Order: sequence, then C-alpha cells, then structure tokens
Amino acid sequence: MKKYIFLAAGYLLLLACNNQPAETAKTDSPAAETKPEASKDVEFADPKYADIGKASLAALSRGDVAGYVSNYADNAVYSYSSGDSLAGLPAITKYWTDRRTNVIDSLSFTNDIWLAVKVNKPQKGPDMPGVWLMGWYQFSSKYKNGKTVSGWIHTDMHFNDAGKIDRTVTYLDRGPINAALGVK
Repeated sequence: MKKYIFLAAGYLLLLACNNQPAETAKTDSPAAETKPEASKDVEFADPKYADIGKASLAALSRGDVAGYVSNYADNAVYSYSSGDSLAGLPAITKYWTDRRTNVIDSLSFTNDIWLAVKVNKPQKGPDMPGVWLMGWYQFSSKYKNGKTVSGWIHTDMHFNDAGKIDRTVTYLDRGPINAALGVK
C-alpha cells in the first residue's frame, strides 16, 4: 500500500512541476488597450520643479521672502487647507514678509520628499491639468515670543505654462501654531 501512495505522490509531483508558461493575455484585449491610455493621464514631470520647491523652502528658511516668491506668478493663489487664502503676488509677499519679520524668529525644513507630476487629464472636480509639485516635509519654527512648534506639512504647487507657481495649497495643523501664538 505504501508503494502506491509513493507512486501517486510522485505522479502528483510531476504534474505540479509542469514547466509550460501560463497563458498570457492577448494584446488586443480591452484591458491591454486601456492600461497604456490610463498611464498617459498622469506622468512624471521634469525634476527641475523639485529643485524649485527646495530652493523656495531654503529661501524662506533664510528669511529671504523675495527669493521665496520669485517663482510665483502675479495672479497666484496661496491657500491653506483650513480655507484661508491669499490672492495675488503682492498679498502673498506681504503675508510672508510680515510673518518672517514680526512673527517667526527662525524656520527650518527637514526630511523633505518631492514628487513632480504632469496631469494631462484631470480626474474629476476642480483639479487643473499641468505640472503639479507635491512636497512633504517637517518644519520647526521658533516664534518671536520664544515658543517653538514642529510638525509636518504637505504642499501642492501648480505651475502655469510660463513655469511660474499659480496655485499653492498647504496642508498643516494650524492648531499648535495658533496655540503658540495665542490665537483663538
């Protein structure tokens, strides 16, 4: 009886070791046709946009607001996830000049990650086609009142056809910042 069990096990083992390749999908199938098309909806953008993001943060860290806003378009909109927004380069410049002069003593950014993509076909809603730079980084700020705050920021920047930033959306928890500044 053991002899037959070993024979059956050996036969099953041979069947399991079949080296025939698995059946591949036909290239003219609907799935094969839509996959390349879907990949054209979004593609990686030129790494120069990540360099622009890094340089902007470096300028803001130094307190160089003119350097920070040098890549912004005249009609740029700067929005926070909380709904606050600034419209136009003069408003953005005034806001950051006031922050760096009167509110923030020092500011640094670390652990940054950058991803530049070109959106050829927006998914849905109000998203815009074109180049988007997404940045994730940690910030540490010391305020003029001596208090410090650290946290994480996610920023999305859209570039117009001239290569200037025309929309920035910054996502961060402003609760700890407001608490440090005594804002209610």
